[in-house]
Amino acid sequence: MLFGRRKKNPIKIADKGVVEWKYTTCGYCSVGCSVEVGLNDQGKPVTTRGVGGADVNRGKLCIKGLTEAQVFQASGRGSDPLIRDKTFQDWQTTSWDTALDRVAEEFKRIQQQYGRDSLGIISTGQIMTEEFYTLGKLVRGVIGTNNYDGNTTLCMASAVAGYKRSFGSDGPPGCYDDFEHTECLLAFGSNLPEQHPIIYWRLKEALEKRKFPVIVVDPRVTMFAQFADIHLPITPGTDLVLLNSLAHVIFAEGLEDKEYIKQNCNGYEEFAELVKDYDPVSAAKICGIDEDTIRNVARLYAKAGSAMAIWTMGINQSTHGTDGVCGINNLNLITGNIGIPGGTSLSITGQCNAMGTREWSSCSGLPGYRALENPKHREEVGRFWGVDPEFFPEKRGLFQTDIFPAIETGQIKALWIVATNPMTSMPNSPRIRKTLEKLEFCVVQDTYKDVETTQYAHVYLPGAVWAEKEGCFTNTERRVNITRPVVAPFENSKPDHWIFSQLAKRWEQGRKIKFPDTTSEIFEEMKQLSKGDDRMLDISGMSHDLIEEKRGIQWPMREDDSGGTPRLYSDGKFQFADGKAKLLAMPYIENNERPDEDFPFWLNSGRVVEHFHTRTKTGKVGNCNKFSPTPYMEMNPDAAEELGVSHMNYVRLVSRRGDAVVMVQLTQRVPYNMVFIPFHFHDCVNRLSLGLLDPYSRQPAFKQCAVRIEDVDQTEAARLNVEMRTF
Repeated sequence: MLFGRRKKNPIKIADKGVVEWKYTTCGYCSVGCSVEVGLNDQGKPVTTRGVGGADVNRGKLCIKGLTEAQVFQASGRGSDPLIRDKTFQDWQTTSWDTALDRVAEEFKRIQQQYGRDSLGIISTGQIMTEEFYTLGKLVRGVIGTNNYDGNTTLCMASAVAGYKRSFGSDGPPGCYDDFEHTECLLAFGSNLPEQHPIIYWRLKEALEKRKFPVIVVDPRVTMFAQFADIHLPITPGTDLVLLNSLAHVIFAEGLEDKEYIKQNCNGYEEFAELVKDYDPVSAAKICGIDEDTIRNVARLYAKAGSAMAIWTMGINQSTHGTDGVCGINNLNLITGNIGIPGGTSLSITGQCNAMGTREWSSCSGLPGYRALENPKHREEVGRFWGVDPEFFPEKRGLFQTDIFPAIETGQIKALWIVATNPMTSMPNSPRIRKTLEKLEFCVVQDTYKDVETTQYAHVYLPGAVWAEKEGCFTNTERRVNITRPVVAPFENSKPDHWIFSQLAKRWEQGRKIKFPDTTSEIFEEMKQLSKGDDRMLDISGMSHDLIEEKRGIQWPMREDDSGGTPRLYSDGKFQFADGKAKLLAMPYIENNERPDEDFPFWLNSGRVVEHFHTRTKTGKVGNCNKFSPTPYMEMNPDAAEELGVSHMNYVRLVSRRGDAVVMVQLTQRVPYNMVFIPFHFHDCVNRLSLGLLDPYSRQPAFKQCAVRIEDVDQTEAARLNVEMRTF
């Protein structure tokens, strides 16, 4: 097939010899694109394409989706279980029975010796929803430790906590279709063209039909900021100040939706009183946005027929992340922009199934958004599973970011890590390295045996990847979509739900509880648990086959529903006992690490379009990795000139916690007192990051810390860089 000019450099698309296409859902970010994987006549995955009839992506894919077929045969795949002793000598290949016996024996020994909660378990946002549910049943109903959490604490926990504080429940209330209806878009800390390109395309498509203002709040001049009508280069970590000031203007000028507030909200008086202190003149001195711009944005947003706010890590990864989310919810509540077409607070999730872990993994509670603190919920799940409700703890245990300090203090002696890589993803990685060395026993379950955290494992369990197994993902707009197995699991690796159910059999209680053999059977069990008049997260009207037929269905979808539900709270009924949302009065408290004489630069981090998270997958895909194979840092040319730093040279970045060597790219995209590093590179940005925690979500403040720049020997730096690129 040829595109472009026929006589001058036509684009040639190679014929990959596809003889069969199989349906699946992309396993990278949370957009939830429907994908078909092409197999050649030998049954080998050779290419991918977007599914034209799917509403999410409408045939489009980003570079990661277009190259996703390469992950099946990527280097570093785990083929067999591995074990070794406490001296960390060479790995020994073993059988699944031997490996699982060893895991069960050590978990039991440690719990008997130190108590049930001496075992920590850290999950992921990368496996199927049915697998999350099975793991939750194993942990809550069999193993019994309360120190169980997911790596979504590092990315979406502030959104979860914010939704719960404002609306009474987790669950993004809006959908992608809101771009088609909104009259004003306000984006916080979101660089859609690189983070979520297909959502960006949906936005661009909406703007081609009708113009509406796009406002981007970001300290860096991102691609999205360049495209926006208004860019607000905010001082890092001060989003709450800006949001309170926008509310101040809306109230001062009588632009609020008084009737909506009266009918649907509590806390108006306290909130209105607090924001009186956030006049634009005072707020401008803190957040760095001039007073007239604050007023202009407030008027644009409040006067729009419908307005929506979206955000990603720029809000969440802050000591004020949850307050920032609640501030966005406040803004939409006082303007009546919840539950209407084009009006929403829409958190855009990072991982393909971070929503699935929030919904069904039982990390923070029990399945289907049930709470451990609620006796009725403990009774419901205990009766359904055949577990004594007294076996469940009465409140959630430690978050992931608190599990590691508990290892330091000796409270936790063993750790099971499922499809995540904290040695790379956690802040202050030098401290994490020392922490992992303290464990008596560590299990890593991952598709790739060369992830950095396996350095500290005693047992390695090889899990199947993405479309080697069957199950559902839930995307940012609550759309449940299905992944069908394209090929069999690599060599002797196994689907994660198989690993969980086989491990359960090593406990007497696990042999009494039913662990279904197939994901379709697991899904049917989840459907039964989702039923109920008081259950918002109802999937009882869905089935695997119907989900594929519809190319995804948004929950809730009850048994008698003809389809899914695009928006939550359209009836004005929220998930608190009185049915009303809460306007929250939240003062800004300055507790960030800020630049000073010793460390004069802000360190900012974020994504680039060609990579995903810690590059465990994209770092092995040549057509992704070639665009940014090495750690680099964006730096302002004026600041570089003062320090004698040249474009494409190496420098050493130093924080109060560690150092890292990076290549410099000079650009006006970052302000004079800031540097930016993509967060995807191991042994780089998180050697420097601070990791102060949000008090509600326990999510780290990856975005706010201070660094200085030092000279480094260029030859030595280049050698180190080559070593870092070697997995």
